[in-house]
Amino acid sequence: MENKESKKVYVVGHKNPDTDSICSAIAYANLKQQVTGGRYEAKRAGDLNGETTYVLEHFGVEAPAYLSDVHLQVKDLDIRRIAGVMGQASIKEAWSRMREENIRTLPILRGDRLEGLITIGDIANSYMEMYDSHTLSTARTQYKNIVNTLDGTIVTGNEHGYFLKGKVLIAASSPDLMENLIEQDDMVILGNRYESQLCAIEMDASCLVICQSSQISRTIKKMAAERDIVIIQTPHDTFTAARLINQSIPVKFFMSKANLETFRLDDYVDEVREVMAKKKYRDFPVIDENGGFAGFISRRRLMSSRKKQVILVDHNEKSQTVDGIEEAEILEIIDHHRLGNMETINPVYFRNQPVGCTATIVYQMYQESGVKVDKTMAALLCSAIISDTLLFRSPTCTMIDEAAATALAQIAGIDMEQHAKAMFNAGSDLCDKSAEEICFMDFKVFNANGVAFGVGQITSMNQEELDDVRGRLASYLETARREQRLDLIYLMLTNILEESTELLFCGDGAKGQIIDAFELPEDTDRIFLRGVVSRKKQLIPVVVNYLQQR
Repeated sequence: MENKESKKVYVVGHKNPDTDSICSAIAYANLKQQVTGGRYEAKRAGDLNGETTYVLEHFGVEAPAYLSDVHLQVKDLDIRRIAGVMGQASIKEAWSRMREENIRTLPILRGDRLEGLITIGDIANSYMEMYDSHTLSTARTQYKNIVNTLDGTIVTGNEHGYFLKGKVLIAASSPDLMENLIEQDDMVILGNRYESQLCAIEMDASCLVICQSSQISRTIKKMAAERDIVIIQTPHDTFTAARLINQSIPVKFFMSKANLETFRLDDYVDEVREVMAKKKYRDFPVIDENGGFAGFISRRRLMSSRKKQVILVDHNEKSQTVDGIEEAEILEIIDHHRLGNMETINPVYFRNQPVGCTATIVYQMYQESGVKVDKTMAALLCSAIISDTLLFRSPTCTMIDEAAATALAQIAGIDMEQHAKAMFNAGSDLCDKSAEEICFMDFKVFNANGVAFGVGQITSMNQEELDDVRGRLASYLETARREQRLDLIYLMLTNILEESTELLFCGDGAKGQIIDAFELPEDTDRIFLRGVVSRKKQLIPVVVNYLQQR
């Protein structure tokens, strides 16, 4: 059975998620589910900061699960679901299944665990190369298999027993000669001759196969029952019975079980493709997260892989998005930043508005869709707007943002001034964090005119706290620049109450560019930017314009 499960769509923000990125992802996934009935799931592409953690915990919302990448995985392929057989199933049963389902490889299972594989080639080899008359007993063949294979019936004995010793032979000779051929525990194929049947019993055979549905006397039945000898009656002649009987051997005797090349659902397709190129197999088994058999993949099915589907919120820069985005299918982008360098294979729904927060756009989309914003979603969206606009202090804030936040606060029952203070205090608790953690709490990477630069921002209502971390951050920036392979790094230490930013920097020419761009005195030591609180509107455009003009 083919996998027809509906595709899940991930709604995800940027790698260093802030409150807007997380809350907009949650709220937009909720909206899409209500409008379309599809499977939309909010994800995060990085660790939560203190402010966002506070918001989610305060309103009792579970944090989105971490999405490390959207590279193609085995679970994204069209896995062929095949019901396996148990190891005791006969070769004939396996062959019939493979013909009916037009498959060349059949899984042998113990419960839901993969025990081995058998192919059409394995069955052909078993049939063509079987010369040992003891194979049936060596394989511990169940009498039930033999009965089914011979289209027969059990006359005496237990069909659930096993043929464990002896060989298989046809009683075509006279009873005198048979005495020299039959050994204890043999299986004897014979016809309707009473003398031959009696001889086989007296020689203590373990099983008699009576062909052509011949009548069996009560004496023979009684003697066989007394000696625990199995009698199987078949409509086939002795030649056909002898030809068919080896098809009753259990598949586990011929299956491949050593060094099986298996894949797991979370294996990456690139790695799978490399392994497949080195192997001659047609089908490769897939093991699920619980260790059970999930189905088969093949080289052909690699071509029909179903890309992960994603909706990006609060960003449209490739450097900021989740790893492997080039292998995913981007369905939508909802953002409020400048146009970045994101490329898509197919046309996408792209909504970009010059407002202070993505959550404002999401709120508009709720209204446009006629979907009521519940109290929890309203609380998250309002928190996002408060965060991104610094409670309307940021120059990126528009009347649309303020109106949206006011309406959402009323739905959620939020006092925005008190809530903002609690949020900002939670987000500026930096005393227990390392320089690396602080630096990348809210950090984004950009490219302009061949220059890769990163800009981080730390916001606080407490200037003493900013002064305390300044020294640690200043000495760490060069290390961060090398590790991130960037040309320049700028780090904004923003005082929300004073609406000003001290700018830390590193990289060749970083200081001079800011001095020139903001027309500061050349002898400036520490760079203070009065009235600058927005990375998106007040710093990034200045840096990009300077680099492009240069």
